[in-house]
Amino acid sequence: MSAAPTSLAGIPDVRRQARVNAYVLSVCQALSQGGAVLVVVVSALAGHALAENKALATLPYAMQFMATMVSTVPASLLMGRIGRRAGFTVGQTIGILGAGLAAYAVYSGNFVLFAIGSATLGVHNAFWQYFRFAAADLADDDFRPKAISYVMAGGLVAAFIGPEVAKLFRESIPAAPFAGSYAALAGMFVVNIVLLRLVRIPLPTTALSAGRPLPAIVRNPVFVVAALAAMLGYASMNLLMTATPLAMHADHFDFADTALVIQWHVVGMYGPSFFTGHLIRRYGSPRVILAGTLLMIASITVNLVDHTLLHYWLGLLLIGMGWNLMFVGGTALLTECYRPEERAWVQALNDFMVFGAVALASLTSGALQHAQGWMIVNLFVLMPILAVFTATTALLIHRHRLAQKTA
Repeated sequence: MSAAPTSLAGIPDVRRQARVNAYVLSVCQALSQGGAVLVVVVSALAGHALAENKALATLPYAMQFMATMVSTVPASLLMGRIGRRAGFTVGQTIGILGAGLAAYAVYSGNFVLFAIGSATLGVHNAFWQYFRFAAADLADDDFRPKAISYVMAGGLVAAFIGPEVAKLFRESIPAAPFAGSYAALAGMFVVNIVLLRLVRIPLPTTALSAGRPLPAIVRNPVFVVAALAAMLGYASMNLLMTATPLAMHADHFDFADTALVIQWHVVGMYGPSFFTGHLIRRYGSPRVILAGTLLMIASITVNLVDHTLLHYWLGLLLIGMGWNLMFVGGTALLTECYRPEERAWVQALNDFMVFGAVALASLTSGALQHAQGWMIVNLFVLMPILAVFTATTALLIHRHRLAQKTA
């Protein structure tokens, strides 16, 4: 089912513009995700330094995802009214404000303000998460999986931008480690605002209230599997990723080792995007999602074996790869569920569920790691991964039976 806008007036070469959109949004994804990776590297450590109760070290990071969760619906509906480019620009502007607040909070030693700044960055994140959907807006059925995959591939560059900027600016503000890292985010968001001038996606001509009732779409097994793959895959990955700096700190690894592990984790998250779209076209989204669950189970196995730098590195690399297949596969599968006039609400509900689960995972990770340790954190994420595996297998069986009936 095509999800392209209903009005293409003013765009003489739609296919060419669809590719331009995908490439530009890929660069914007690299910068935005680079900022998110920077936050992953420094947030728990900055929170640990600022919080009196160390179990609350990941609370600001969790608040970021809670803010993302509650902002996904307004962000999607706003873009449905004012357009993708204007909506993304609003989001990047909010990001500049959040980065400034977080930098000042670290500089002044204010944990509460740091949490507020993190939450503001979460609102910003709610907007750029729609880059992947925006790339699909003009794409035809053949190019759509590739467009989504190209945008996600921008995160591979983020794997190097985020940790390097974090390290480069870590001590740039005297007596306030990491304040400079947050300040550097603002410049990255300004560059995005400039790049977004090249994106052209027309406003839908249908009303947001048009289309089928949302409950009817949600009951579709395809929607269920798509949402579960993105939601539980992202939450499981985030729980392990957020707990990793704390686990490595407890095992007496230095900051450079932690940054290296996170860096390669993000390589695993976005490196596969160069071929995920091709895999989806050849094997279908459900089989790609299944492959992602198997990679995540392999990651958990590696993490349970030992606590060496090699095990942290390989475990986080594998779970990043598993997340990519589950998230990109889930996103591509979701585009099969809605019509153009239903796009804003369905995408909003999907991302609300995704970042609600991620917020809960972020909040849980610090307390779980502090109270129970790395082994329990890994065992905890095994259940949701098995749930996605089961649901996706059921969908494949259902489709196979339908194919046999119609043969």
